[in-house]
Amino acid sequence: MSAEQKSTPGARSGETPEGPRPGRLTGAAALTGLEGAALVVGGVYVLVRGLSGEGSAGQAAMAGLTLVALAALPLIAARGLWARRSWSRGPAIMTQLVALPVAWSLLQANSMLIPGGIALAVAAVTTLVLLVNVQTTEALGIKGPGSA
Repeated sequence: MSAEQKSTPGARSGETPEGPRPGRLTGAAALTGLEGAALVVGGVYVLVRGLSGEGSAGQAAMAGLTLVALAALPLIAARGLWARRSWSRGPAIMTQLVALPVAWSLLQANSMLIPGGIALAVAAVTTLVLLVNVQTTEALGIKGPGSA
C-alpha cells in the first residue's frame, strides 16, 4: 500500500486519517453514542421492570430486547464516526431522522415525557448539523458537491 493511500481520509483500506479529529466529528460521535447508550439503558429498565412483576413479563421482555437491539445502529455508527469511517455517516444520519418523530411524539404527551422529547429533539438536530458540516465530511473523506 502506498503512503498516499494510508494518509487519505476514507481510504478503502480502512486506515484512520492522520491529524486531529475535528471537534464537530467528535461531538457527532459522542451524541450518537449517547443516544445508543440511552436506548440500552431504557431497554434494560423496561426489561427489569417487567420481569419484576410490573405489567406483562412477555411484553416487557419483547419491548426491552427491542430497545437493546435498536441501540446497535447508533452505537455502531458512533464507533465508526469516532474511527473516521465514511460509511458511518449514513447510519448516524438515519438514526437522527428516526429520532425526530420519536421526539415529536414525546412532546405531544401530557406527562413527564416532555423533557425527554425536548432533549431528544435537541440532540437529534444538533447531531444532524454536526454530521452535514464541511469539516465533518472532509474528516470522513466524503467529497462534497462539485469536488473532483
